[in-house]
Amino acid sequence: MIFDFSSVWANLPLYLGGVLVTLKILLISLAFGLLLAIPLGLMRVSRRPAVNFPAWLYTYVIRGTPMLVQLFLIYYGLAQFAAVRESFLWPYLSNATFCACLAFAINTSAYSAEILAGSLKATPHGEIEAAKAMGMSRFKLYRRILLPSALRRALPQYSNEVIMMLHTTSLASIVTLIDITGAARTLSSQFYLPFEAFITAGAFYLCLTFVLVRLFKLAERRWLAYLAPRKA
Repeated sequence: MIFDFSSVWANLPLYLGGVLVTLKILLISLAFGLLLAIPLGLMRVSRRPAVNFPAWLYTYVIRGTPMLVQLFLIYYGLAQFAAVRESFLWPYLSNATFCACLAFAINTSAYSAEILAGSLKATPHGEIEAAKAMGMSRFKLYRRILLPSALRRALPQYSNEVIMMLHTTSLASIVTLIDITGAARTLSSQFYLPFEAFITAGAFYLCLTFVLVRLFKLAERRWLAYLAPRKA
């Protein structure tokens, strides 16, 4: 069996453009997903059922349904309603990039909220008591102690979520976006070289994963150094 990567090299700009699209979708989705996850995570640790239950239901439904179904519902499903097509939202909901970012942001917000809620629940009780002893209000307690501490401790789990979201962005090619996977599909259909096209896409994803892992390792080394065991 002879592999022909000459077509891949000739279309390398297509892949590089796909990398930019992938990173754009990933960063936008993570940013808005995290913004939504913070209040959801706070709601999840509330003892009030009226506050906790809506957040629990949201995360349960989103985590309990496939990402592909959510993407199809937003990009294809909403278009069947005349009220949506006639609303001011239609220019956005008819845009593939917007729909992909919206679907991915909603999905990652549910997982990130549960990660943050677990980290908040694991906060040492001594930190809370010390803050109360200093006379901090509940708002200042969350702003200066609980949230920063929880976000730092959540870094290892959140790094896994970021890697999973990077791989999930490959679904964007299904809604006509030319990301890394979309570039591979285009090349495969034009030159009938599926192995070469998709092994190259896999290599790009592997490189991006390596970079993200290294960045999170550096972040953990900086912000989680106080949790590392001290040398005798």
